[in-house]
Amino acid sequence: MAPRNRGAPRWLCSAPMPTALTIVTGASRGLGLALAEQLLARGDRVLAISRQAPALCHERLSVWHADLAEPAAAARQLGAWLQAVGVDGAASVTLINNAGVITPPAPLAQTAAADLARAVRVGLEAPLLLSAAFLKATAGWTRPRRLLMISSGLGRRAMASAAAYCAVKAGLDHLARALALEQALEPNGARVVSIAPGVVDTDMQLQLRSADGAAFPDRANFVGLQAKGLLSSPAAAAASLLARLERADFGSQAIADVRDD
Repeated sequence: MAPRNRGAPRWLCSAPMPTALTIVTGASRGLGLALAEQLLARGDRVLAISRQAPALCHERLSVWHADLAEPAAAARQLGAWLQAVGVDGAASVTLINNAGVITPPAPLAQTAAADLARAVRVGLEAPLLLSAAFLKATAGWTRPRRLLMISSGLGRRAMASAAAYCAVKAGLDHLARALALEQALEPNGARVVSIAPGVVDTDMQLQLRSADGAAFPDRANFVGLQAKGLLSSPAAAAASLLARLERADFGSQAIADVRDD
């Protein structure tokens, strides 16, 4: 499904050019929504790409409605728009690949093929295409460029009945490693990091806690995390991620975890 609006996004109100431009996928709820809120609060101009509009209204916010299970159109539109913005259009530019879905927890052989395909397309194909468009469109920019992939501990530690999610996040980590090597060879190459945000209290956690224990052997662990108060709020996780994004050493390591701070 192609994005509903065509051409360059129209900002809701005219505003002075902010110091930074940040693009966030999956910004309609959870961690993505918290990121968008905090980016706006600190003065960024924000482009949110998601199937549904976030419950936000701000003069520096624009929203593209796009189903990232069909990411090619959104990637083309992003590339064209960034070229129109140009190097003088922002003091820095950042793409945060946050969108992702988890299949109903169950062994791979018991998971619907359509659910598996959607998980891979939203979680890995979309970041691949959007990152390619972002890097191509901003290749000549002299301003800071950053790519942040929202990964997961499950990309580094496998879990039964979550094969697609584990594979997607592991792929996202390795994508970041490869892009970091490529960008290190470029003048003013983008800084690239794939970061695990910790265990965040989102709809995904609810889905895991509500799963059939017979199909999902780790269900009790996720129930315990909530019972013990060990889940981070989306707002707290977003603050940790944005603090990491602003660190002088951002990009020195392609793989990171907020819990290492």
